[in-house]
Parts: sequence; structure tokens; C-alpha cells
Amino acid sequence: MVYLIVVYGINVNRIDAVRKFLKTYLTWIQNSVFEGEVSESQFAEIKTTVKDLIDEKQDSVIFYKLKSRKLVDKETIGTSKGEVMNII
Repeated sequence: MVYLIVVYGINVNRIDAVRKFLKTYLTWIQNSVFEGEVSESQFAEIKTTVKDLIDEKQDSVIFYKLKSRKLVDKETIGTSKGEVMNII
């Protein structure tokens, strides 16, 4: 498993498709930020699908891949769009 943070700048014509897809794997934190824990195979699928959904000449997607959520020291001021939850 990896802890993934995805940050993007995507043309308005494609943003809904990308956001909808990312919501199936990750938690929507801010307007252009998702995060969550995924397997290596899920990460590969996320990259492949995002690449198919965007226009690489106009859009930008950055993946920050960490070995564990424990490596993230995150502080939030104000509200987030979503909460990162552990489901047991």
C-alpha cells in the first residue's frame, strides 16, 4: 500500500470526469487535491485512467507517493472538503 496525494490543474471541460474518477479511490480534500491509501495496482490504474482523461498539452496532474500515511504531518486551517477516514 502507498499513501497518495494527487494535485491537479485541469481544464474545466475535463475536470468533472477526473474528479468523479478520483473519488472512487481517494478522498476529495480541496478543489484540486485528493489523498488516500491505495495498492500499487490501484495506483497504476489511477495513473493510466487519469492519463486517458486529460489533455497532456493543457492539463497537469502531480502524484505524491509516500510509503505510509504516517510519513505525512498535515495541519489544516479551516475546513476540508472531505475527511480522511480509516474504515475497519
